[in-house]
Amino acid sequence: MTSRTVTLLDVARAAGVSKSTVSDALQGSGRVAAETRDRVRAVAEELGYRPNSAARRLRRASTGAVGLHLPATATRLDYYMNLAFGAVERAQEDGLDMVLLAPSGAAGGRIASRVDGLLVIDPEAGDSAVPGLLDAGVPVVTGERYLGPAAGPSAAVVCDNAASLTALLDHVTDRGARRPAVLAPSGSSAWATALRATARSWGRAHGVEVALRTVPFAATPAEAEETTRALLAADPAVDAVICAPDGSAPGVLRAAAALGREAGHDVGGPAGSGTRGRTAGTGLLVASCVDGPATRNAEPPVTAVDLRPSAYGRACAELLCDILADRAAPDTVRRHAWSLETRASTGRPA
Repeated sequence: MTSRTVTLLDVARAAGVSKSTVSDALQGSGRVAAETRDRVRAVAEELGYRPNSAARRLRRASTGAVGLHLPATATRLDYYMNLAFGAVERAQEDGLDMVLLAPSGAAGGRIASRVDGLLVIDPEAGDSAVPGLLDAGVPVVTGERYLGPAAGPSAAVVCDNAASLTALLDHVTDRGARRPAVLAPSGSSAWATALRATARSWGRAHGVEVALRTVPFAATPAEAEETTRALLAADPAVDAVICAPDGSAPGVLRAAAALGREAGHDVGGPAGSGTRGRTAGTGLLVASCVDGPATRNAEPPVTAVDLRPSAYGRACAELLCDILADRAAPDTVRRHAWSLETRASTGRPA
């Protein structure tokens, strides 16, 4: 049997399942158990099955559009706007329009009739709209993994968020900080969860108690300022504040100035010195987990992680395009690179 003669029915018979189960397993739709999906794909590969893309588009009545679901707070965050533009640009290169979905979502069946695939960015495990999107019957790519229960497979583009916060903590320590604090986002997204867990694990690994405070996922500068004021008043030994939410770092700078703490000035003693009984200095190192205009244009400019949101949006859309064109499997996971941009807010090398 050659690849030209292998059909879905051939695969179904060899795998001992129905034709519809084979179709769902290969397209990543429907409710197919992971074990069954893996067996079907293995059989299809062994037989040399190759899907007929044109026929599949005909059966699915291709709409020529894909959907984009962003967090409810996205409209006021620079990061998501850049991500969305990158995704739109990449989808258009494959002749696909991008449909922005309402934050509240809609029934999966109605969505599936309007789009060929979905991008779901930073899905929250507590977002009631996400399960329906993941089970809409069309290919789905998530920007960061979904940590809630999912009915079927989805592809993903992920960043190593634990590594990015680790790099920031290592950086402020190298610049003299001995009592770092992290303003970590609340919520159940993979990004927020990874940052909170990393702040704790880094502290344990280095024998340092990281002052961890939780702020809203899309904290405003005013909210970051209020949290930082309370933090520094309660714990004057804190000599570095890493602020997670996009655009909120200027609030940390305002709090520092109001309390007479000079952002970016030298802090601490030699490496390895403890914090017990130490008198707090006036310096305060400030960094952000998300780069953008607010960090670049601040005074002083703020050290930040550049997540390259436009490129990230392109990567998510590219993976979805590849799945729709049968260039990638529906559960493919790709990684997206970030970079650390060091600026005056973390001072000179120690």
